[in-house]
Amino acid sequence: MTAENYPRASDLTVVPKKYEEAGGDLHQDFQDLIATLPRPQNRIGLEEYQGFWFPKVLMQGVLKCQNQFQARDSDILLATSPKSGTTRLKALVFAIINRNTRDPICSILNTNPHSLVPFLEVLLQHENTSNLNSFPSPRIFSSHIPYVSLPESMKQSRCKIVYLCGNPNDLFVSLWLWHFLGKLKPETQGPHSVEDSCEEFCREVSIYGPFWDHMLGYYKESSERPWKILFLRFEELKEGPVKTLKQLADFIGYGISQEEENGDVVGNLLKLCDFENLSSLEVNRTGSTVFGLENKLFFRRGEVGDWKNHLSIDMVKRLNAITQEKLEKHGLKS
Repeated sequence: MTAENYPRASDLTVVPKKYEEAGGDLHQDFQDLIATLPRPQNRIGLEEYQGFWFPKVLMQGVLKCQNQFQARDSDILLATSPKSGTTRLKALVFAIINRNTRDPICSILNTNPHSLVPFLEVLLQHENTSNLNSFPSPRIFSSHIPYVSLPESMKQSRCKIVYLCGNPNDLFVSLWLWHFLGKLKPETQGPHSVEDSCEEFCREVSIYGPFWDHMLGYYKESSERPWKILFLRFEELKEGPVKTLKQLADFIGYGISQEEENGDVVGNLLKLCDFENLSSLEVNRTGSTVFGLENKLFFRRGEVGDWKNHLSIDMVKRLNAITQEKLEKHGLKS
Protein backbone atom coordinates (compact mmCIF):
# COMPACT_ATOMS: atom_id res chain seq x y z
CA MET A 1 0.00 0.00 0.00
CA THR A 2 1.40 3.39 -0.92
CA ALA A 3 1.11 6.68 0.93
CA GLU A 4 -1.67 7.97 -1.30
CA ASN A 5 -3.87 5.04 -0.27
CA TYR A 6 -3.93 6.11 3.36
CA PRO A 7 -6.64 8.50 4.62
CA ARG A 8 -5.51 12.03 5.37
CA ALA A 9 -5.51 13.14 8.98
CA SER A 10 -7.64 16.11 7.95
CA ASP A 11 -10.41 13.60 7.22
CA LEU A 12 -10.32 12.20 10.74
CA THR A 13 -12.94 13.15 13.29
CA VAL A 14 -10.70 13.40 16.35
CA VAL A 15 -9.13 16.86 16.54
CA PRO A 16 -7.12 18.15 19.52
CA LYS A 17 -8.77 20.96 21.45
CA LYS A 18 -7.28 24.39 21.54
CA TYR A 19 -4.90 24.83 24.47
CA GLU A 20 -7.15 27.30 26.26
CA GLU A 21 -10.14 24.95 25.94
CA ALA A 22 -8.44 21.73 26.89
CA GLY A 23 -7.88 22.30 30.59
CA GLY A 24 -6.09 19.40 32.21
CA ASP A 25 -7.10 16.91 29.55
CA LEU A 26 -4.77 18.18 26.83
CA HIS A 27 -2.40 15.23 27.00
CA GLN A 28 -5.25 12.75 26.56
CA ASP A 29 -6.65 14.78 23.65
CA PHE A 30 -3.37 14.45 21.84
CA GLN A 31 -3.15 10.75 22.65
CA ASP A 32 -6.66 10.21 21.26
CA LEU A 33 -5.72 11.89 18.00
CA ILE A 34 -2.41 10.07 17.71
CA ALA A 35 -4.19 6.74 18.16
CA THR A 36 -6.25 7.40 15.03
CA LEU A 37 -3.41 8.36 12.70
CA PRO A 38 -2.58 5.89 9.88
CA ARG A 39 0.79 4.17 9.84
CA PRO A 40 2.58 2.63 6.85
CA GLN A 41 4.62 -0.53 6.96
CA ASN A 42 7.99 1.03 7.71
CA ARG A 43 11.11 0.36 9.71
CA ILE A 44 10.19 3.06 12.18
CA GLY A 45 6.81 4.11 13.49
CA LEU A 46 5.62 6.84 11.14
CA GLU A 47 2.20 8.41 11.39
CA GLU A 48 0.49 10.42 8.67
CA TYR A 49 -0.72 13.87 9.63
CA GLN A 50 -1.71 16.71 7.28
CA GLY A 51 -0.19 14.92 4.31
CA PHE A 52 3.23 14.20 5.88
CA TRP A 53 4.83 11.31 7.74
CA PHE A 54 5.93 12.14 11.30
CA PRO A 55 7.88 9.96 13.78
CA LYS A 56 5.44 8.44 16.22
CA VAL A 57 7.79 9.21 19.11
CA LEU A 58 7.43 12.96 18.38
CA MET A 59 3.74 13.27 17.53
CA GLN A 60 2.80 14.76 20.88
CA GLY A 61 5.59 17.33 20.51
CA VAL A 62 4.41 18.19 17.00
CA LEU A 63 0.81 18.65 18.13
CA LYS A 64 1.78 20.68 21.19
CA CYS A 65 3.91 22.90 18.98
CA GLN A 66 1.08 23.38 16.51
CA ASN A 67 -1.63 24.03 19.12
CA GLN A 68 0.19 25.74 21.99
CA PHE A 69 3.31 27.51 20.79
CA GLN A 70 3.10 31.30 20.72
CA ALA A 71 5.71 32.86 18.47
CA ARG A 72 7.36 36.19 19.15
CA ASP A 73 8.24 38.62 16.37
CA SER A 74 11.88 38.28 17.40
CA ASP A 75 11.93 34.46 17.13
CA ILE A 76 14.07 32.70 14.54
CA LEU A 77 13.16 29.23 13.25
CA LEU A 78 15.66 27.08 11.38
CA ALA A 79 13.48 24.73 9.33
CA THR A 80 15.12 21.91 7.44
CA SER A 81 14.45 18.59 5.82
CA PRO A 82 16.37 15.85 7.69
CA LYS A 83 20.04 15.39 6.75
CA SER A 84 20.31 18.58 4.71
CA GLY A 85 22.91 20.42 6.79
CA THR A 86 20.86 21.15 9.92
CA THR A 87 23.74 20.84 12.40
CA ARG A 88 26.01 23.29 10.59
CA LEU A 89 23.18 25.75 10.03
CA LYS A 90 22.50 25.78 13.78
CA ALA A 91 26.15 26.50 14.55
CA LEU A 92 26.33 29.28 11.95
CA VAL A 93 23.20 31.10 13.08
CA PHE A 94 24.14 30.83 16.76
CA ALA A 95 27.62 32.19 16.02
CA ILE A 96 26.30 35.04 13.84
CA ILE A 97 23.80 36.22 16.46
CA ASN A 98 26.13 35.93 19.43
CA ARG A 99 29.35 37.18 17.86
CA ASN A 100 29.12 40.55 19.68
CA THR A 101 27.00 39.81 22.74
CA ARG A 102 28.77 36.78 24.20
CA ASP A 103 31.63 34.51 23.29
CA PRO A 104 30.21 32.09 20.67
CA ILE A 105 33.55 30.30 20.39
CA CYS A 106 33.35 28.93 23.92
CA SER A 107 29.73 27.85 23.49
CA ILE A 108 30.29 26.09 20.16
CA LEU A 109 33.53 24.45 21.32
CA ASN A 110 31.85 23.01 24.40
CA THR A 111 28.20 22.46 23.42
CA ASN A 112 26.61 20.39 20.68
CA PRO A 113 24.72 22.59 18.16
CA HIS A 114 21.50 20.68 18.88
CA SER A 115 21.67 21.86 22.48
CA LEU A 116 22.39 25.45 21.46
CA VAL A 117 19.44 25.44 19.02
CA PRO A 118 16.94 22.76 20.13
CA PHE A 119 14.38 21.04 17.93
CA LEU A 120 11.02 22.56 18.88
CA GLU A 121 9.05 19.33 18.52
CA VAL A 122 11.63 17.42 20.59
CA LEU A 123 11.64 20.11 23.26
CA LEU A 124 7.84 20.10 23.51
CA GLN A 125 7.50 16.33 23.56
CA HIS A 126 7.89 16.52 27.35
CA GLU A 127 8.10 20.25 28.12
CA ASN A 128 5.36 22.84 28.54
CA THR A 129 5.36 25.80 26.18
CA SER A 130 5.46 28.15 29.18
CA ASN A 131 8.97 26.90 29.88
CA LEU A 132 10.12 28.50 26.64
CA ASN A 133 9.35 31.98 27.98
CA SER A 134 12.66 32.04 29.84
CA PHE A 135 14.70 31.57 26.65
CA PRO A 136 16.83 34.66 25.87
CA SER A 137 15.78 36.86 22.97
CA PRO A 138 16.01 36.21 20.13
CA ARG A 139 14.79 32.68 20.75
CA ILE A 140 16.34 30.35 18.17
CA PHE A 141 14.58 27.06 17.49
CA SER A 142 14.86 24.42 14.80
CA SER A 143 12.35 22.02 13.32
CA HIS A 144 11.77 19.46 10.60
CA ILE A 145 8.03 20.19 10.68
CA PRO A 146 6.61 21.01 7.20
CA TYR A 147 5.24 24.49 6.66
CA VAL A 148 1.59 23.42 6.65
CA SER A 149 1.93 22.02 10.18
CA LEU A 150 3.69 25.00 11.78
CA PRO A 151 1.75 26.87 14.48
CA GLU A 152 -0.39 29.72 13.17
CA SER A 153 1.34 32.17 15.47
CA MET A 154 4.60 31.42 13.69
CA LYS A 155 3.02 31.95 10.27
CA GLN A 156 1.24 35.17 11.25
CA SER A 157 3.97 36.83 13.31
CA ARG A 158 7.01 38.62 11.94
CA CYS A 159 9.39 35.94 13.18
CA LYS A 160 12.02 34.86 10.68
CA ILE A 161 12.20 31.39 9.13
CA VAL A 162 15.34 30.07 7.46
CA TYR A 163 14.71 26.95 5.36
CA LEU A 164 17.59 24.73 4.25
CA CYS A 165 17.22 21.81 1.86
CA GLY A 166 19.31 20.00 -0.71
CA ASN A 167 19.28 18.01 -3.92
CA PRO A 168 16.69 15.22 -3.53
CA ASN A 169 19.12 12.54 -4.71
CA ASP A 170 21.85 13.64 -2.30
CA LEU A 171 19.37 13.98 0.54
CA PHE A 172 18.10 10.44 0.01
CA VAL A 173 21.65 9.05 -0.01
CA SER A 174 22.50 10.96 3.15
CA LEU A 175 19.43 9.54 4.89
CA TRP A 176 20.23 6.02 3.73
CA LEU A 177 23.93 6.15 4.61
CA TRP A 178 23.20 7.57 8.00
CA HIS A 179 20.70 4.75 8.57
CA PHE A 180 18.72 7.24 10.64
CA LEU A 181 15.67 5.03 10.88
CA GLY A 182 17.63 1.92 11.74
CA LYS A 183 19.67 3.61 14.46
CA LEU A 184 16.56 4.41 16.45
CA LYS A 185 15.87 0.69 16.89
CA PRO A 186 19.00 -1.12 15.73
CA GLU A 187 18.16 -4.28 17.65
CA THR A 188 14.91 -4.81 15.72
CA GLN A 189 15.31 -3.11 12.37
CA GLY A 190 18.33 -4.83 10.85
CA PRO A 191 19.97 -3.89 7.55
CA HIS A 192 18.00 -2.19 4.81
CA SER A 193 19.18 -2.11 1.23
CA VAL A 194 19.50 1.06 -0.81
CA GLU A 195 16.96 -0.40 -3.23
CA ASP A 196 14.33 -0.90 -0.52
CA SER A 197 15.06 2.51 0.97
CA CYS A 198 14.75 4.18 -2.43
CA GLU A 199 11.43 2.43 -2.98
CA GLU A 200 10.11 3.84 0.30
CA PHE A 201 11.45 7.31 -0.48
CA CYS A 202 9.89 7.32 -3.95
CA ARG A 203 6.57 6.11 -2.52
CA GLU A 204 6.80 9.29 -0.45
CA VAL A 205 6.85 7.38 2.82
CA SER A 206 9.86 8.82 4.63
CA ILE A 207 10.54 10.70 7.83
CA TYR A 208 8.93 14.15 7.56
CA GLY A 209 8.22 13.32 3.91
CA PRO A 210 7.22 13.47 1.17
CA PHE A 211 10.47 15.37 0.75
CA TRP A 212 9.34 17.11 -2.43
CA ASP A 213 6.20 18.47 -0.75
CA HIS A 214 8.23 19.55 2.28
CA MET A 215 10.57 21.54 0.05
CA LEU A 216 7.78 22.98 -2.07
CA GLY A 217 5.75 24.21 0.90
CA TYR A 218 8.55 26.43 2.16
CA TYR A 219 9.57 27.49 -1.35
CA LYS A 220 6.09 28.76 -2.20
CA GLU A 221 5.87 30.75 1.02
CA SER A 222 9.35 32.19 0.54
CA SER A 223 8.35 33.34 -2.95
CA GLU A 224 5.28 35.13 -1.58
CA ARG A 225 6.94 36.48 1.58
CA PRO A 226 10.71 36.69 1.00
CA TRP A 227 11.08 39.02 3.98
CA LYS A 228 9.82 36.23 6.25
CA ILE A 229 11.28 33.03 4.79
CA LEU A 230 14.80 32.65 3.41
CA PHE A 231 15.02 29.61 1.14
CA LEU A 232 18.55 28.19 1.03
CA ARG A 233 20.10 25.16 -0.59
CA PHE A 234 22.88 23.07 0.92
CA GLU A 235 24.71 23.44 -2.40
CA GLU A 236 24.82 27.23 -1.93
CA LEU A 237 26.28 26.84 1.53
CA LYS A 238 28.98 24.49 0.22
CA GLU A 239 29.88 26.33 -2.97
CA GLY A 240 29.50 29.96 -1.84
CA PRO A 241 29.89 29.99 1.96
CA VAL A 242 30.92 33.66 2.27
CA LYS A 243 28.01 34.93 0.18
CA THR A 244 25.56 32.60 1.93
CA LEU A 245 26.70 33.56 5.43
CA LYS A 246 26.36 37.29 4.66
CA GLN A 247 22.91 36.67 3.14
CA LEU A 248 21.91 34.70 6.22
CA ALA A 249 23.18 37.38 8.59
CA ASP A 250 21.34 40.14 6.72
CA PHE A 251 18.10 38.17 6.68
CA ILE A 252 17.96 37.49 10.42
CA GLY A 253 18.85 41.10 11.22
CA TYR A 254 22.48 40.62 12.24
CA GLY A 255 24.24 41.87 9.12
CA ILE A 256 28.02 41.96 8.80
CA SER A 257 29.43 45.50 8.83
CA GLN A 258 32.23 46.65 6.54
CA GLU A 259 34.51 46.93 9.55
CA GLU A 260 33.76 43.34 10.48
CA GLU A 261 34.41 42.22 6.90
CA ASN A 262 37.76 43.98 6.96
CA GLY A 263 38.53 42.18 10.20
CA ASP A 264 37.71 38.83 8.60
CA VAL A 265 34.75 38.14 10.89
CA VAL A 266 33.10 36.15 8.09
CA GLY A 267 36.17 33.96 7.65
CA ASN A 268 36.47 33.35 11.36
CA LEU A 269 32.80 32.40 11.71
CA LEU A 270 33.08 29.98 8.80
CA LYS A 271 36.19 28.37 10.28
CA LEU A 272 34.51 28.04 13.66
CA CYS A 273 31.50 26.31 12.09
CA ASP A 274 33.42 24.31 9.49
CA PHE A 275 32.62 20.61 9.28
CA GLU A 276 36.18 19.58 10.10
CA ASN A 277 36.23 21.75 13.23
CA LEU A 278 32.77 20.79 14.47
CA SER A 279 33.19 17.07 13.85
CA SER A 280 36.57 16.96 15.63
CA LEU A 281 35.34 18.55 18.85
CA GLU A 282 35.17 16.28 21.87
CA VAL A 283 31.59 17.33 22.65
CA ASN A 284 30.48 16.22 19.17
CA ARG A 285 32.43 12.93 19.18
CA THR A 286 31.04 11.70 22.49
CA GLY A 287 27.79 11.75 24.37
CA SER A 288 24.25 12.08 23.09
CA THR A 289 21.84 14.97 22.65
CA VAL A 290 18.67 14.17 20.67
CA PHE A 291 16.64 11.17 21.92
CA GLY A 292 19.72 9.31 23.01
CA LEU A 293 21.32 9.35 19.56
CA GLU A 294 25.09 9.67 19.69
CA ASN A 295 26.30 13.16 18.80
CA LYS A 296 28.77 11.78 16.28
CA LEU A 297 25.89 10.46 14.17
CA PHE A 298 24.97 14.02 13.24
CA PHE A 299 28.33 14.63 11.58
CA ARG A 300 28.50 13.00 8.18
CA ARG A 301 30.37 14.89 5.52
CA GLY A 302 27.80 15.90 2.92
CA GLU A 303 29.20 16.12 -0.59
CA VAL A 304 27.31 17.65 -3.48
CA GLY A 305 26.72 14.98 -6.12
CA ASP A 306 27.53 12.06 -3.79
CA TRP A 307 24.44 10.27 -5.14
CA LYS A 308 26.48 9.33 -8.22
CA ASN A 309 28.52 6.96 -6.05
CA HIS A 310 25.58 5.07 -4.64
CA LEU A 311 22.54 5.05 -6.92
CA SER A 312 21.80 2.88 -9.94
CA ILE A 313 20.70 4.38 -13.24
CA ASP A 314 17.13 3.20 -12.64
CA MET A 315 17.01 4.79 -9.18
CA VAL A 316 18.31 8.09 -10.56
CA LYS A 317 15.75 8.06 -13.37
CA ARG A 318 12.93 7.45 -10.93
CA LEU A 319 14.05 10.11 -8.47
CA ASN A 320 14.62 12.64 -11.24
CA ALA A 321 11.21 11.95 -12.74
CA ILE A 322 9.50 12.70 -9.42
CA THR A 323 11.58 15.84 -8.95
CA GLN A 324 10.69 17.05 -12.43
CA GLU A 325 7.01 16.32 -11.94
CA LYS A 326 6.71 17.89 -8.49
CA LEU A 327 9.21 20.75 -8.46
CA GLU A 328 10.33 21.98 -11.84
CA LYS A 329 6.94 23.31 -12.87
CA HIS A 330 7.25 25.66 -9.91
CA GLY A 331 10.70 26.85 -10.99
CA LEU A 332 12.59 24.58 -8.62
CA LYS A 333 15.34 22.47 -10.14
CA SER A 334 17.47 19.79 -8.54
